[in-house]
Amino acid sequence: MEDGIEIIAIEDDQDILNLLEYHLQKEGYAFTGFLSTKNVEQFLEEESPALMIVDRNLPGLEGSEFVSQMRQKGYTIPVIFLTARDKEKDLVEGFECGGDDYVTKPFSNKELMVRVKALLARSGVGMVQKIRFRDIKLDLAKREAWVDKEPIDLTNLEFKLLQTFVSKPNVALERDFLRDEVWKDESIDFHDKTINVAISRLKKKIDPDGTKNYFLPVWGVGYKMI
Repeated sequence: MEDGIEIIAIEDDQDILNLLEYHLQKEGYAFTGFLSTKNVEQFLEEESPALMIVDRNLPGLEGSEFVSQMRQKGYTIPVIFLTARDKEKDLVEGFECGGDDYVTKPFSNKELMVRVKALLARSGVGMVQKIRFRDIKLDLAKREAWVDKEPIDLTNLEFKLLQTFVSKPNVALERDFLRDEVWKDESIDFHDKTINVAISRLKKKIDPDGTKNYFLPVWGVGYKMI
């Protein structure tokens, strides 16, 4: 599972976009979807996604033209084209426009996940220092946190706890895993209420009004961030 890595997809078929979201989040990736290229450039200016999945048959600006424009503007984000255009000339055109990989529809979800992991590995994704989920953003190098673009003051333990959840969105995390991942050497003083108290304090800082419901208790397991 590739922790805390954000992937965006531009796909005008909502069903396919939902499918991509399901499988990518299942693998532990953060995901943002777009139905057209509108607003994508602004998103790239503000965020640091690790990879982009792009359909070619998009409304307005065609997918390969959009990628070509992004390359001309200096964006180096890796791109996988996911498209029904399956002729040899289409594939060549996709690579010439700046694509790094090319997958044709209908596609295998398993194969696409393998290609995503391979491309991330080739692009040195381990150097990614910013991760996000919903409106939470973390800078791992600076140990800074924002919620809805507002800075949040967290203790080292709270930051590590939030990082662990943001790195594994929509995944139920067991108490033993959280103890080993967050408390580590301090786990000798760990007891059942430790996680409950820590999450309660964290929620008061990142969701003081209690309206965002980031954490969902999972009976008999632990918690998940949703």
